[in-house]
Amino acid sequence: MEKNNLSDSFISVIQTNKGILYKVANSYCQNSEDRKDLVQEIIIQLWKSFDKYDSNFKYSTWMYRIALNVAISFYRKENSRKTISNPLTDSIIDFTHNEMQDDKESDLGLLQQVILELKQLDKAVILLYLEEKSHKEISAIMGITETNVATKIGRIKLIIKQKITQLKTQ
Repeated sequence: MEKNNLSDSFISVIQTNKGILYKVANSYCQNSEDRKDLVQEIIIQLWKSFDKYDSNFKYSTWMYRIALNVAISFYRKENSRKTISNPLTDSIIDFTHNEMQDDKESDLGLLQQVILELKQLDKAVILLYLEEKSHKEISAIMGITETNVATKIGRIKLIIKQKITQLKTQ
């Protein structure tokens, strides 16, 4: 493919599926600057592998796989960096938080909090599940069997339910 056509095609794929980038970044980063850095890194990795794209897969499957791999690597680097220094985060200095949230927003906040605490692989699986991906799609993206996907989803749901119940009773 010609360089200009390749660039145009890449930009089109990114524009069409940009929601994937932001969903993954929001799931792995709490800080807005980290999210921006992660999205940039994902786009760089997508570009580097664009000419190797396997048309047997949907673009969204290919993008999720790369995005989640980059996010997991990014998360590991960030965690090791944060053990060295503990900077102020948006949540620490956010004075605009409304304490009077309705139950739905509160439950969503609890769900997001619990998901952020999950193991990296579990976080990726539940993110895809919440995106209503089929077990087959999750299997293709994560490189695990459909049976393993089903088992993991069941266990993750149980963990989430227990942690939310625990948080609500505190």
